[in-house]
Amino acid sequence: MPASDLGEQGWECPWSGPNGGQCVETKQLADGRIALRQSTDPTGPALIYTSEEIAAFVQGVKKGLADHLTIKVH
Repeated sequence: MPASDLGEQGWECPWSGPNGGQCVETKQLADGRIALRQSTDPTGPALIYTSEEIAAFVQGVKKGLADHLTIKVH
């Protein structure tokens, strides 16, 4: 869904990378789901996840299951 359909209020940037302010922004929706958008494209797409999906992702990251995503390819 377009992030602009979710309004401008309530977006948070819980973490920010060293790349000059480009980060993932989150917004808790009224029904408990979580929206994610790219801070540099606030009118672009928003991905919507359940709180359970976000929790599973965070748990996987903590276990190192996403480490391969941070490896730079030369």
